[in-house]
Amino acid sequence: MKNLEISEIFREIASILEIKGDNPFRVRAYERAAQNIEGLSEDIENYIKQGRLSEIPGIGKDLAAKIVEIARTGKLKFLEGLKKTIPSGLLELLNIPSVGPKTAKLLYEKLKIKNIPDLEKAIRQDKLKDIFGIKEKTVENIRKGIEILKRAGERMSLAVAMQAAEEFTGVLRKLPEVKRISSAGSLRRQKERVRDIDILVVSRRPEKVMNTFTKIPAVRDVLAKGETKSSVRTKDDVQVDCRVVEARSFGAALMYFTGSKNFNIKLRQLAIKKGLKLNEYGAFKKGKFIAGRSEEEIFKLLDMAYVEPELREDTGEIELARKFKLPHLIELKNIKGDLHVHSRWSDGSNSIEEVARACQEGGYSYVAVTDHSQGLKVAGGLSRQELKKKKQEIDKVNKKLKGFRVLYGTEVDIDSNGKLDYPDEALKEFDIVVAAIHSGFKQSKEQLTRRLVRACQNKYAHILAHPTGRLWGTRDAYEVDLEEVFKSAKQTNTALEINAFPRRLDLNDLNCRRAKEMGVKLAIDTDAHITEQLEMMKLGISVARRGWLSPGDVINTLTLEELLKAIKK
Repeated sequence: MKNLEISEIFREIASILEIKGDNPFRVRAYERAAQNIEGLSEDIENYIKQGRLSEIPGIGKDLAAKIVEIARTGKLKFLEGLKKTIPSGLLELLNIPSVGPKTAKLLYEKLKIKNIPDLEKAIRQDKLKDIFGIKEKTVENIRKGIEILKRAGERMSLAVAMQAAEEFTGVLRKLPEVKRISSAGSLRRQKERVRDIDILVVSRRPEKVMNTFTKIPAVRDVLAKGETKSSVRTKDDVQVDCRVVEARSFGAALMYFTGSKNFNIKLRQLAIKKGLKLNEYGAFKKGKFIAGRSEEEIFKLLDMAYVEPELREDTGEIELARKFKLPHLIELKNIKGDLHVHSRWSDGSNSIEEVARACQEGGYSYVAVTDHSQGLKVAGGLSRQELKKKKQEIDKVNKKLKGFRVLYGTEVDIDSNGKLDYPDEALKEFDIVVAAIHSGFKQSKEQLTRRLVRACQNKYAHILAHPTGRLWGTRDAYEVDLEEVFKSAKQTNTALEINAFPRRLDLNDLNCRRAKEMGVKLAIDTDAHITEQLEMMKLGISVARRGWLSPGDVINTLTLEELLKAIKK
């Protein structure tokens, strides 16, 4: 998990530099490096070993040296020195959504607030209103920010959980003594938030598995070690449990420990009606073992279709499985292109050609390069004049490539009235228009809904990006009437996006399912800002599968010709 560790250190440096009023370009360099490292699909230690750090956008000699130092020592002297130049505790306050460097510094200077408990006490005593510039609404936002921070700390994101699990399964899988291995629990069900990690193993030498498991480098503490079960806590404070089970029970154990609880209860009740006993050791009839080596044989024994792990939430899947009417869920291989990717023209780190070649190598047949529109200056939004130059570059790239097409796109801002940031005469030139809200998140539910509905009604808007605006651990979804948005999307042939970026995963699974029920089409996009982030498509697929989506529900499973025809309004 060095990628996350290094990105967090760089973000911390950026925050301290901002508090100190350092050069904004220097601050942005650390923030950009953090974002790019966090989005890498490959372990950064591979880049270090192979001398490839310069391949990561935004990483020059200075930052590369810092990365190597962190990887080798687990800390950075530069950061330790920086910390001594500011009051202790300010960094803790910066973790709170709505508290930026200036506010944190003000709270410390005026009220000597140096940590979250101090801040909570000051809010209870109504002291913040006396500070110049801090209004009642700001205080409420800070209070909500503390709640968001606490909730985010209870569980890890799906991306973090997948990476943490691979640190363990990757090592154990190489042991000749390990015959079968799988993650279980909410990670296997691909929930967007995961509390801890469960790993199941089949091996005739459990002591070898337990010894290796408890000595994996990521382990900080061994919480328990037994003959067939051990529990550890990682250096990143993640609990990982490992169980060794018999080969004949692997399927039953995998089903039991995958869950969910309600799914298991209902399945056991179904087994009882058939005169069977079902538990983590297998399926039994009159005390005799009759199934359990695989999940498939248990489902077959119960006269039902196999239920994919992502669906096991007791929301109707068992009833449909008994009728063999479960949907055919979308898979990563169904995706033919990404419709929301940024290039160097706005705030991305790669050229259009680099983006195109990465997508082509990944098996896609098209990509929409959707850089920001003119109003979003902070993200390098493109002026009308710059759009012409970008289009010329796309045309040149398309002439070079065979069997692949770069679509001329934009992520256009939706203003406070629901108008798009470019006039229609500019919008009609694009192949793909992705519309998104980037400001005014605290407006009323009615106004936010009107903005999205009006965007749908624009005949040149094809996709609504990250429709609820949430950022895990930073910002809750804004208040919007999604039923109204879904109705408008259906009426206007506007697709809604599942944004696969790890901090977004927006729309979520429940809203995906509701959108499908209302006949709304969806697009699964990565919102990638570096080519490595294109790998995050798999997270969007996880959300879509939990939302019961089939390939036919998602527009970027279509061929290029079918897509361009399908998005017309």
